[in-house]
Amino acid sequence: MKRFNYKAKDKETGKIIKGSIQADSERAAGKLLIEQGYIPSTVEEEGANNPLVHIKGRVKAKDRIVFTRQLATLIGAGLPLAASLRTVTDQTQEKGMKEIAEEIIAAVESGKSLYEAFSAHPKIFNGVYLALIRAGETSGTLDIALKRLADQEEKDAAMMSKIKGALVYPAIIFVVIIAVLAFMMIMVVPQVAQLYDDMGEELPALTQFLVNTTNFFGQFWWLITIVVVGAIVGSVYFVKNTHTGRMVMDSFKLHAPIFGKMFQKLYVSRFARTAEMMLATGVPMIDSITISVNAVSNSVVEAEYSKALALIKAGKPLGESLSDLKYMLPLVYQMSSIGEESGKIDEMLGKAAGVYEEELENQINNISTMIEPILMVAMAGMIGVVIGGTLLPIYSLVNSVSA
Repeated sequence: MKRFNYKAKDKETGKIIKGSIQADSERAAGKLLIEQGYIPSTVEEEGANNPLVHIKGRVKAKDRIVFTRQLATLIGAGLPLAASLRTVTDQTQEKGMKEIAEEIIAAVESGKSLYEAFSAHPKIFNGVYLALIRAGETSGTLDIALKRLADQEEKDAAMMSKIKGALVYPAIIFVVIIAVLAFMMIMVVPQVAQLYDDMGEELPALTQFLVNTTNFFGQFWWLITIVVVGAIVGSVYFVKNTHTGRMVMDSFKLHAPIFGKMFQKLYVSRFARTAEMMLATGVPMIDSITISVNAVSNSVVEAEYSKALALIKAGKPLGESLSDLKYMLPLVYQMSSIGEESGKIDEMLGKAAGVYEEELENQINNISTMIEPILMVAMAGMIGVVIGGTLLPIYSLVNSVSA
């Protein structure tokens, strides 16, 4: 769908207005303006005479959440869909979200469903979002579906923020360790070496190792920089742009010391919570599980969970289909079986997700406590080696001079 700039006369007031509108073609744009009560005089495709490419602003998760929640509130209050969209768009301040919202309005006003309008922006609205929109429109519970989306996205954003925060602390400690070691190697070790040289004494083995290391880094810093930067850029490209790279990184997340169990609970709770939303909104079982698997966002886990789909299609119950999966935790398939027997499978999945979300939150809060002793020991060991190679030789020299 293209954007057109127009100049038109309002039939009722006679005023000349200017604006932009979304349509498939210039003729469709003119027809849409006429239907809205305007007499178009000029309709031109935006950017047709401009060689520069129009780039939309980024849409942050926070802006999407606010947009979704406001839209749910207005629709729930009984306001028509188009009017609700227009009101929310007028209140939106962020450029990126506002541009997307205007395109959604244009699509809806041209006769498309809300699902079709959102589907035109798959990078902004993922499969979970689109599936719930479609289910909400079909069942007449669009406001409820939107509210569930906003609630879940807020939970996901808060959880990811906590996980990133838990990872920041070890990173800061690691940087401090490197900075202290660099200071000792650059400022202290050369002075000790010079002192031994002036006195004609032979350096101890540990001190000589530190001197050699310092000299190597000083002489080949440019080569080391190239290798380190190349390794980082290559690793990022490998992980982001190759299937093998994504599999390696996703597997590492699941098996990393301390963090592995944390990520496993994150993926399990995300799967269960998404399945709960899908089923509660009326999405069929197969579609619900398919979308929930894709919502996990870990290629290794997705490949494992996808095995359950074949079993469900073959007629097996959900609980039994999930029970043999490698990265599935017991409470999910146990609660699924209970839900299937009681007819409240969505509610049971929600309870299982809640349990693992609470455990995950507690684990994140305890990560600093678990990691701190390990980091302190590592830092003490590395700094101890440097101190041993600098202060002990000085102490030995003092003793030899005193003797």
